[in-house]
Amino acid sequence: MDETDFTTSMTRADAERLRVRTGGHRPRSMLRPLARVGRATDGGSLHTELSSDRMQAFHNVVAVIRWGLLGLAVILATPRVVDTGDGQVTAFVGILLAYTVLRHVQPIRFEKELVGDLSLLGEVMVSVVAIAFTGVWTSPFAVTLIIPIVIGGFARGHVYAVRIAGVAVLLPTAFLFIRDGIQTDDVLRVAQWALILVVCGLIAGQTRRISGEADRQHTLAINRMERLTDANSLLYSLHRVAQTLPASLDLNDVLDTTMGRLRGLFDYDSVAVFVFDETDASWQVMRSEGLTVQFRLGPTMLPNPLKTAIAQNRLVDIPNLAAAGTRGLSPDSSSGLYTTLTARGQIIGLLAMEHRDPNHYAERTVQMFNGFVDPVALAIDNARWFGRLRTMGAAEERTRIARDLHDRIGQSMAFLAFELDRVIKAHDRGDDLGPALGTLRDDVRNVIGEIRETLSDLRADVSDGRGFEDTIEEFSSRLADRSGLEIELSLDSAERLPIIQERELWRIAQEAMVNVERHADATRVDVHWRSDGRSATLEIIDDGRGFAMGEGRVDSYGLVGMRERAASIGASMEVVSEPGAGTTIRCVLAPAADIAAAA
Repeated sequence: MDETDFTTSMTRADAERLRVRTGGHRPRSMLRPLARVGRATDGGSLHTELSSDRMQAFHNVVAVIRWGLLGLAVILATPRVVDTGDGQVTAFVGILLAYTVLRHVQPIRFEKELVGDLSLLGEVMVSVVAIAFTGVWTSPFAVTLIIPIVIGGFARGHVYAVRIAGVAVLLPTAFLFIRDGIQTDDVLRVAQWALILVVCGLIAGQTRRISGEADRQHTLAINRMERLTDANSLLYSLHRVAQTLPASLDLNDVLDTTMGRLRGLFDYDSVAVFVFDETDASWQVMRSEGLTVQFRLGPTMLPNPLKTAIAQNRLVDIPNLAAAGTRGLSPDSSSGLYTTLTARGQIIGLLAMEHRDPNHYAERTVQMFNGFVDPVALAIDNARWFGRLRTMGAAEERTRIARDLHDRIGQSMAFLAFELDRVIKAHDRGDDLGPALGTLRDDVRNVIGEIRETLSDLRADVSDGRGFEDTIEEFSSRLADRSGLEIELSLDSAERLPIIQERELWRIAQEAMVNVERHADATRVDVHWRSDGRSATLEIIDDGRGFAMGEGRVDSYGLVGMRERAASIGASMEVVSEPGAGTTIRCVLAPAADIAAAA
């Protein structure tokens, strides 16, 4: 494959890579020099393709070279015009000037190879005629032969340019041979011009190769930028949607809520929720009641009713399992409802509900169960995908947990180690160990209590069934008991926030109150919470020692993480503190419409 084929294949491949969906937005200006943009007939996408003219990127360069060589030819022709009044030279100066103006307005294009070849051959003939009538290789217009050779190199590479150079050398030489014969001086001039033209062709071809590679890299860079921009828009949209979801995006919360609603809506003796695991094509039992089933089932291990539901991708109602000659999940079941959980056009899970009595589920129950399935499938699929995205934030949570364990349990364990060393030394001295062991026993009990408290703090969280107020009341009670702080709560929640937002605000409140316990030397903490379901205000005020703003401690004690949590849900956070005057942390969540208006 020569450079012509390489350039052609590269252009087509890059054109394919540059096909991007912009969602109705204008194409970015950085694409315009390289591409022609047309709207597809689907009404929503723009397809960007490289121009089919191989000379598109070189028209400006060719124009500069053309005018520069014409100017050089005119300078070389000036002595003959001025000194001898050579009419032919003067005439061809005018002809070449007119031709240059024409090609400046209508440059040679290589959209079709035959048309481009003929245009380039015509360019060669114009120069050959000019030099044939003005001295051949001694003509001042010989330099214009460089122009078609450069165009050929830009259009199709150095091999093609060398061929054009051969034609440009042979035609004037043949004319010279027919007219006057070839002299020694003529051979030398022909060799010199042949070398000049071949070198120009090689340079143009190499320039084409370098430019093609640069265009390819530029195209790839544009493609990467497009992908990053699309990912940024998608993640931003996902973040905005996640903030306002009425349900949790935690898979365990979704499953627990599903089981709770099943218990409230339907009468059953056994139920199971399966989720498909793509890694080994098995079905994982996520929740079950009233039956004993393996944690993971292979495709052949499912009972026949579930296999039928998968094959038909619909709800299967079996009023009498025995009469149908099949068995359900539980050997005691006589009737059951079996269905697939479908999202994005794919089966992502299964749901089975059974009863001991035959013909237990009436038509109304079947219809209600069928309507229950779709939102459950969507919620489970959303939670699974969000869980995969959320793993990127797991490092921050691990760091927080490690810090909690180090700050509380780690120091206590170190203290116990010192106490044990002291008891061992007392034993070596023959001292009475009774009092020391009694003290050590009390210390061990204290450490166990601290471990329980730490684990309780880590587990404390809001959920669908447990809101901000209940969570912070329980946490405040434990915190007051272990620290002696006087904690005053002022809670006013007319309606709950979306759980994602409420959970992050709870984590901010928890972190702030733990900071007061550990670092503020405070005696009192006031917590103010207001929420109307769309906006919220959280304030934690302590009477501790405070700190000077701007001295590098504003982001100490977990404030960086608190600010990041606030930013993740579109809230603002303010920290006000003075030495000896306590600290106030205020977090405000404005409605999404207000945030958009401010932006």
